[in-house]
Amino acid sequence: MSSSDDTLPHPQAECSSPPPNQSQIQLPLLIHQLSFNQDSTCFSAVTDRGFFVFNTEPYRPLICRDFESGLSLLSMLFRFEVFVLVGSSYSPSPSAAATNTKALLWDDHASRCIGELSFRSPIRSIRLRRDTIVVILLHKIYLYNFSDLKLLHQLETTSNPKGLCEVSQISGPMLLVCPGLQKGSVRVENYGSKKCKFINAHSSNITCLALTHDGRVLATASSKGTLIRCFNTLDGTLIQEVRRGADRAEIYCLAFSPTAQWLAVSSDKGTIHVFSLKADSVVLGDDRSTSALESPLSNQSALSSLSILKGVLPKYFSSEWSVAQFRLPEGSRCIVAFGQQKNTIMIIGMDGR
Repeated sequence: MSSSDDTLPHPQAECSSPPPNQSQIQLPLLIHQLSFNQDSTCFSAVTDRGFFVFNTEPYRPLICRDFESGLSLLSMLFRFEVFVLVGSSYSPSPSAAATNTKALLWDDHASRCIGELSFRSPIRSIRLRRDTIVVILLHKIYLYNFSDLKLLHQLETTSNPKGLCEVSQISGPMLLVCPGLQKGSVRVENYGSKKCKFINAHSSNITCLALTHDGRVLATASSKGTLIRCFNTLDGTLIQEVRRGADRAEIYCLAFSPTAQWLAVSSDKGTIHVFSLKADSVVLGDDRSTSALESPLSNQSALSSLSILKGVLPKYFSSEWSVAQFRLPEGSRCIVAFGQQKNTIMIIGMDGR
């Protein structure tokens, strides 16, 4: 298999139905994983029976596949019909192909496995680029060439049960971020400059990461879940700090808008927060787009009215707050992404809504 664009499998058609000998997946199902593809034009739902792929705008099902032994993880490559699948931990046989220690490269157009990567411990997550497959384990990250599955590099991390890792998506050398070796630190691996940098992002464990497509801006959240920080990955400097709230929360998802004008945050508190960012000056240069200037949401609304007393009152009172919120039932586990239409977000819940 080649990693060049013109030889990758064809993009998915408008709708791809299961072959006649393949049964439709029946609801209700246990959802193990939800994830958007790299440009948020699709999302996948991994269940105890297989997986679904949906188009986001307009919303419609694209693919429905049944795997008898079940799956735990799936990673898409934009809209190409190549997936990396990880089997369920409860596979009937330790030697079976579908276990959570094996990553299967699945060509859905041909309905066959075209490659396999095996490990000694469970796979925590997968990240894909057009040229690279990134496999995240509890304490290690492995990078493979997409075309021949040749091992390119491996990294050590602190304990990483969530499989935190993000990679840049634009063509050219890759930038990768993952937990460092110390609590609260983030490792930035720049494969263009061949430099590695560690950012001391938080005093507690990192629980969520997000990266802009070009890899220039990193967003981080910790186990406290009160503050979200944005960093310049090129020099490690702090660009901005925003506050989700005062109470501890588990952050489920961080998502940048395409221009890094906005950052969306979901947590177990049942509220989706949208923050206005200064980070787009790093991504797009100092001149903001006209659309940003026309936006009815302003940075001023995100600043506490008591910010004039910064340095006198506790830091809480001078925090930058979200400019928009969307309420969901408390405890709702969901992921978010920005829509193709201006000033829209998409929210997908583990409960199937």
